[in-house]
Amino acid sequence: MDKENNMSRRQILGGLGASLAAAAVAPILPAEGAPTSTNAAPAALVDPTTKYPKPPFQGQSQPFPGLASQMTPRPDHGETSYKGSGRLAGRKALITGGDSGMGRAAAIAYAREGADVAINYLPAEEADAKEVIALIRKEGRKGIAIPGDLREEAFCQKLVTEAVRQLGGLDIVVNNAGRQQQRQSILDLTTEDFDATMKTNIYAPFWIIKAALPHLPPGSAIIGTTSEQAYDPSPNLYDYAQTKAATMNYVKSLAKQLAPKGIRVNGVAPGPIWTPLQVAGGSTQENLKEFGGKTPMGRPGQPAELASIYVQLAASDASYATGQVYGSAGGGGQP
Repeated sequence: MDKENNMSRRQILGGLGASLAAAAVAPILPAEGAPTSTNAAPAALVDPTTKYPKPPFQGQSQPFPGLASQMTPRPDHGETSYKGSGRLAGRKALITGGDSGMGRAAAIAYAREGADVAINYLPAEEADAKEVIALIRKEGRKGIAIPGDLREEAFCQKLVTEAVRQLGGLDIVVNNAGRQQQRQSILDLTTEDFDATMKTNIYAPFWIIKAALPHLPPGSAIIGTTSEQAYDPSPNLYDYAQTKAATMNYVKSLAKQLAPKGIRVNGVAPGPIWTPLQVAGGSTQENLKEFGGKTPMGRPGQPAELASIYVQLAASDASYATGQVYGSAGGGGQP
């Protein structure tokens, strides 16, 4: 009996050894449909200094808030360039100022990463907003348009309620909408101007976050758009620069408050980015013609160049990043 058992074990081990030996010399085949490394073309490197237009730009102006579709050159929000990879599959995002600029770039990127997206904008920006909604829906995602004035607390509350209802929930909030109107002197800045900037840039995020918080599950993300103006304010942006410093601070404060709830809060700090803010009163005509030319890259940034930052801060694989401000200023600005 023992001899038979020993023979069985020898046969089994011998067969296993032969199988392992065969496996060692057999070629490793890729999974069906998976590309092999030899078939993957290397991505071409692109010189960032020449990737987008450089100044001088032609003089141009629009009434506030301005339309990206009427700018020359037209900004790139990633309409044709951004490629998604499913990083935000099943997520539900609300983005203010989603018709143009960084908000539009984030909306396009989020949809291509698999998220449903609601955008807010002023009624005067309807033409740009329609383009964004069409791009979101082209990806097979829900695209929800909710126009209205963020300077009104009641509307901010309604905005969140509608986003939650139409998206079926909410787990990403991007407070991006901003008002920027340059004034050469504080003496030229009216109380009405100051109040409008504060309500758009500071009060609105406060109202929106308060309304959204009861709906945000653990794993959610809140993202604020601050600016290099928070660190290095321009003399003609007295009110706007204050709001961006405040945004940086609410990001850091709220991150500490909400971390125990599993909700992350981060910020994005752009440098000179080619958006309607500049042509709709945010810059002088002299500065506009040379906009971004003083950065080490010698050009302004495009909204598309920040899209991946908004994706990263919303994605679950960035789960340890909270209270952080990610800069993108072409070599200028401060950390």
